[in-house]
Amino acid sequence: MSRAATNYELAFEKPLAELDRSIRDLEAAVLPETDSDQAQELARLRAEREDRLREIYENLEPWETVRIARHPLRPQTRDYVRLMFKDFCELHGDRRFGDDPAIVTGFARVGSIKCLVVGHQKGKDTAEKVACHFGCAHPEGYRKALAKMKLAEKFGLPIVTLVDTPGAFPGIGAEQRGQAEAIAVCMKEMSRLQTPIVSVVIGEGGSGGALAIAVADRVGMLEHAWYSVISPEGCAAILWKEANEKTNREAARALKLTARDNLALGIVDDVVPEPVGGAHRDPESAAENLQHWLTERLRELKRFKPANLPARRRLRFRKLGVTDGGASLVSLEGDE
Repeated sequence: MSRAATNYELAFEKPLAELDRSIRDLEAAVLPETDSDQAQELARLRAEREDRLREIYENLEPWETVRIARHPLRPQTRDYVRLMFKDFCELHGDRRFGDDPAIVTGFARVGSIKCLVVGHQKGKDTAEKVACHFGCAHPEGYRKALAKMKLAEKFGLPIVTLVDTPGAFPGIGAEQRGQAEAIAVCMKEMSRLQTPIVSVVIGEGGSGGALAIAVADRVGMLEHAWYSVISPEGCAAILWKEANEKTNREAARALKLTARDNLALGIVDDVVPEPVGGAHRDPESAAENLQHWLTERLRELKRFKPANLPARRRLRFRKLGVTDGGASLVSLEGDE
């Protein structure tokens, strides 16, 4: 686990603070090969910490899940590109206005499968966060994403999208350049693409800014991500005219935004497990789990004819929210 991850303390992890300090002190005093009482105590403390960490993360409140999804060390698109994609060749620009660093696109391989990668990037340090608009894409970002997705369709390559945004950028310039239109066109055109699309919410999935690159054949969520029509703070500000710790918690609970909630509601198809304590504690294991899920879903979609994918995709999204008498996918099972 990164030392920085320990220094950034989430409120609900405070019971672990004393254990962490004891472990760090013993780690500094005990050599790995030493078989002493101190080494045994260190092993005992690590096991106790693992058990308590698992207990905490198995009983999270929705608002606590939101805090984990926003952890500054949580892996982002470029981290996953480094950890699980090979031969990444980045593509820039929308050929109309400019390049938006909040959206990363490029050709790569996941496992043995060639694909196009599209994902939000929030940034790590202050300069990168400002340059990436904290993961809030401008219209040129969505137009860039769509242009590259059409290129992937032309070459017969599947598309992998990684969603991690609190929402689309709401500034005047973005509105003047057609933010709403760019999102709407991206969603419409994604529904028509004759190539497999797999999307996963890796952190935050806020509103249309997230859905703009998530109109996919298979949609997954990492275990401690959130996906909702609005952020808890935005919901609280509307319902209670004030966003504070109490109203944010209530809003997060009411929005049903966790991976478990989205799976139960049929909005996502799978929940991808994270390492104990969240992806920020072990990015390599998180990337390994995600890579396994992506390759499985891409292989699954290969058995469908590309020309039949748009109809199945549209039907999947039309069924969202249907509670009785919804359409069935059975009629399309013969399109393999």
